[in-house]
Amino acid sequence: MTIEIARGKRTVPVRVPESNLLKVLTMNERPPVSDPAGRLRALLEKPTGCAGLVEMARGRSSACVLICDITRPVPNRVLLPSILDSLHLAGLGKEDILVLIATGMHRPNLGDELVELVGPEIALSYNVQNHYALDADAHRSAGLTSHGTDALLDRRFLDADLKIATGFIEPHLMAGYSGGRKLVIPGVASLETVKRMHRPEIIDHPRAREGVLEGNPFHEEAVETARMAGLDFIVNVALNERREITGIFAGDMEAAHLEGVDFVRGMVRSTAPAPADIVITGGGGYPLDATWYQTIKGLTAAMPVVKEGGTIIIVSSCDRGIGSEEFAGLVRRYSDLDRFMADIYRPEFFVIDQWQFHEYVRAAKKARIVLVADGLSPEEKQGMHIAWSESVEDALAAELSRYGGGATVTVIPRGPYVLAEAESAP
Repeated sequence: MTIEIARGKRTVPVRVPESNLLKVLTMNERPPVSDPAGRLRALLEKPTGCAGLVEMARGRSSACVLICDITRPVPNRVLLPSILDSLHLAGLGKEDILVLIATGMHRPNLGDELVELVGPEIALSYNVQNHYALDADAHRSAGLTSHGTDALLDRRFLDADLKIATGFIEPHLMAGYSGGRKLVIPGVASLETVKRMHRPEIIDHPRAREGVLEGNPFHEEAVETARMAGLDFIVNVALNERREITGIFAGDMEAAHLEGVDFVRGMVRSTAPAPADIVITGGGGYPLDATWYQTIKGLTAAMPVVKEGGTIIIVSSCDRGIGSEEFAGLVRRYSDLDRFMADIYRPEFFVIDQWQFHEYVRAAKKARIVLVADGLSPEEKQGMHIAWSESVEDALAAELSRYGGGATVTVIPRGPYVLAEAESAP
């Protein structure tokens, strides 16, 4: 059977013998919303769990609208016009509105990327700015959470009279699902707060994983932080494999987000009968698989359906390299993963983006990782202390030879966008 794996802006075919194929895990088909703009306008008038956006915005002196950065396929050109129109109907002018890119720890989106993100009209006529987590003076405290985290958030967001967050709901490797509160934390949080929210104890917590909200310490503290910050209104979407909008959820941060999560769970959950010897997956395609840092989300999503000691073959573009300098330094430095795990639990140890390498280590301790990435040079690959192959076909042939003719193979063509689960233990 030939299966297409998402890589960058195209797909890569892989032929898996029928005798070895256990399951192809895909999203459950949902029809796209026929008129997304019209549906959104209706939801802005009658949202979930709160007053309509125009009513909420009346009498406010300013508004901040948080949007995801370029690594997320959020349809901003559909969402922003209706949101901005509502703010204008309530009496706010363009000069009263800030569109803030919730970059978290990611690089800023400037120039052509900014135009790609919001469209030329909004880029030219509205105040669109980036969040910078490393600028300590750009943040102030919204208070201490019940877990003792100082919620240091972007002053521009906290100072706004009305606070709105857009986003995209998908499985997330730490938060359970993206969207909602996640635009606030880590979206507009300072390095110190991000560091605290990504501490090793949270990464290693059994409930801090894809598809889990109840008892998830990351999710619970993020909700508390967003409430403390005064997030008033959210607009989140669900997307199918073709990036078409299948659901729109607007209103109260918790109520609308949970409504969206219920919808998305039914769309993304896909089960294999048992863990497989070999899992072929990907980083999700453009824009998510632009770096090895982001591609790791495809690894963690595959962990529930690979056997202990099995193999994950991961296909990615990585056309923007390994990731940040700090993350790339960790990748090159630690060939001994046990040493890394010992180091991160030392109180004095901290490196930006260590949490993502921590997630990689969790996957690498369960399964052999084979990377197929056309955007990385041979020198970069050799410095990563990871097995790699020039093609997914070669990688599969090698692993089938390793395991023998009876090896089982599960394929996840869209990687982290699918909530993969095994129906039974091996």
